[in-house]
Amino acid sequence: MTEERLSSTHPPLPPTTEDDRLNWLRLLRSRRVGIVTFYRLLAEHGSAQTALAALPDVARAAGVAGYEICPEAVVLAEMKSARRARARMLCIGDPDYPAHLAEIDSPPPILWCIGNTALLRRPLIAMVGARNASSLGTRMTKHLAADLAAAGHVIVSGLARGVDAAAHLAALDGGTVAVQAGGVDVVYPAENSDLADQIALKGLRLSDQPMGTQPQARHFPARNRIISGLGRAVVVVEAAAKSGSLITARNALDQGRDVLAVPGHPFDARAAGCNMLLRDGATLVRCAQDVLDALAPLAAPQTPELPLAPPQPAATRKPSLRDTAKLHSRILSQLGPSPLAEDQLIRDLARPATEVAPILLDLELDGKILRQPGGLLSRVN
Repeated sequence: MTEERLSSTHPPLPPTTEDDRLNWLRLLRSRRVGIVTFYRLLAEHGSAQTALAALPDVARAAGVAGYEICPEAVVLAEMKSARRARARMLCIGDPDYPAHLAEIDSPPPILWCIGNTALLRRPLIAMVGARNASSLGTRMTKHLAADLAAAGHVIVSGLARGVDAAAHLAALDGGTVAVQAGGVDVVYPAENSDLADQIALKGLRLSDQPMGTQPQARHFPARNRIISGLGRAVVVVEAAAKSGSLITARNALDQGRDVLAVPGHPFDARAAGCNMLLRDGATLVRCAQDVLDALAPLAAPQTPELPLAPPQPAATRKPSLRDTAKLHSRILSQLGPSPLAEDQLIRDLARPATEVAPILLDLELDGKILRQPGGLLSRVN
């Protein structure tokens, strides 16, 4: 019973009765039944109950002698533990099962969830990074997570110390999902126990591992794959050259997700992974708006609504002196000693280029900004 990658383009119908759910869980928990084998057995036998009956013969044909399926008592004990932890079983095909996760190769058939599963129907963005995050990285994470949550996105992370914890904490009121490496009822690290309790009340914790499972090193790659699979994009704030965050980023690329990264100082080992991602084509992130701009084409409707009235030609709209003064101030506040591309400045201002260009010329003539080769602008102090 070897494992292969499997696409869930046509996921099985979810179980509809308690017995069906027990059989799904029993099949998945049986020895040598991984995710791919689970889906193949369901497809070949039509139901988990029939697949369980056939499993010993399947194992015997594969050269496995004395095979026994997972005892019913083991699964009943797991379901009892779930009820005690107030965890809900979410099966692929259920209305609340996350749509993006269902699209990846071999999605987990069953998730245990504690909290508000309705969050999984909202737009999700993953944020990951270093466990030993710097003070600057932690502040950046909190600003990004809070602003993205305020814009309507749910923040997904792994409940680890450092960047993960900062992202969850900043997004608590807006919506956050914690993907756990062990059982959903086992909090790791212990220092995040209070945070985990808050997420259970205001957000959502989930795991594909059996209840009560203590996290082991082998569980984290699977957890990272779920983190990247849940949302439309992965934002990496700080990451070493060899880190779990880069594994999550690679998973995201394999799953067709956008990868975005916050740049860091070349001498900081915690920034090496992010700088490598940027070198290889990841989208650079300075603020939440950069993330929203990168995702905007994906969110744009294919058939835009027609305006009720034709837009007023730009030539007929002359800004007032007050508006011009405000735009002067905004431009100067956006610029600093480090050069910024003019087109990026215009995007940040969200104003027409025809309106910004004359003011840039005024500021340049006044000696307040400096125009450099390559369309770069900087402020003169």
